[in-house]
Amino acid sequence: MAAFRRHVCIRERLGASFGKVVPLLSSQPNSIDTSALVSFVDLNPATEDFRTAVIDGLSNPQKELPCKFFYDERGSQIFDQICDLEEYYPTRTEISILEDRLGEIAELVGRGAHLVELGSGASIKIRTLLNALPDLAQYTAIDISRDFLLQSASTLAEDYPDLDVAAICADYTTDFEIPAAIKRRSSGTVAFFPGSTIGNFTQEEAELFLRRLASILGTGSGLLIGVDLKKDAAVLRAAYNDAKGVTAAFNMNLLSRINNELGADFDLESFYHDAVYVDSLGRVEMRLISKKKQTVSVGETTFAFDENEYIHTENSHKFSVDEFRQICEMAGFTPIASWTDKNSLFSVHYLTVG
Repeated sequence: MAAFRRHVCIRERLGASFGKVVPLLSSQPNSIDTSALVSFVDLNPATEDFRTAVIDGLSNPQKELPCKFFYDERGSQIFDQICDLEEYYPTRTEISILEDRLGEIAELVGRGAHLVELGSGASIKIRTLLNALPDLAQYTAIDISRDFLLQSASTLAEDYPDLDVAAICADYTTDFEIPAAIKRRSSGTVAFFPGSTIGNFTQEEAELFLRRLASILGTGSGLLIGVDLKKDAAVLRAAYNDAKGVTAAFNMNLLSRINNELGADFDLESFYHDAVYVDSLGRVEMRLISKKKQTVSVGETTFAFDENEYIHTENSHKFSVDEFRQICEMAGFTPIASWTDKNSLFSVHYLTVG
């Protein structure tokens, strides 16, 4: 799992290549006051239809559901609980690495940089970074969820009144443009991609994403990225099958959402959660497993389940430091520094384009 995986799980494609800078008035959507932002670029990213995605996914030979749909209001609340679990190491470990290496990171980022976060700045991670980078030319948050983006970016702007904060509503897994800093000339662009969200991709998809990102950022730009590491399968299993059943509730909530929003008749007592580490693929797979042979309807469409047949709901790939650096090199990045915690659970990397 990744703290911002709801963003990278998104597979939509933009309907238009670029958007326009929107005047920042207090009459923005849902009355969110964006007056503290220096700009808001809305690329109007397309969103995938929930019903179509569910029916298409359940119609596949290997039934699957897009992980981006985990994050309704209830799902987001449960995920916040996951991040605080004793077994779930990624969030606290990444934060500890950032805190321990702030001086080195600040030196690599340099003064006057344009910091671009892939995913809205709602976590302690971006605040940890901002506190160590007081001379930024601008901070720009990029997210597909417009309201979440505007709320989190506006909150950051209010909390950091000396920092120019901008927002771009976009699907950052596609081609888009990052406008230059508005008020100050920047020394260069540095992207921040925390949470090992890159793990939701296969290795091929990760390389494609990084190659596209390198092109968007441009030669000489930087990337600070969090990456979960390969480790004992027992540690991974505990992290995704916690003793309190919070992750199970998170996974099962997807079926509840389908029932509530699409009129489906999933019997929640007839499914259970499991997460397994598939060593040959280097990934944890989240699954919802049928306890018996049964039939489920989503509207007028019916799906048959055999006993022990499962719905694949998410991948979370793990890497060695060397494996990830090799992928980055193939995608056009040059590895500059890599840091891990003392137990080698998680890693943070700084890379440059070219």
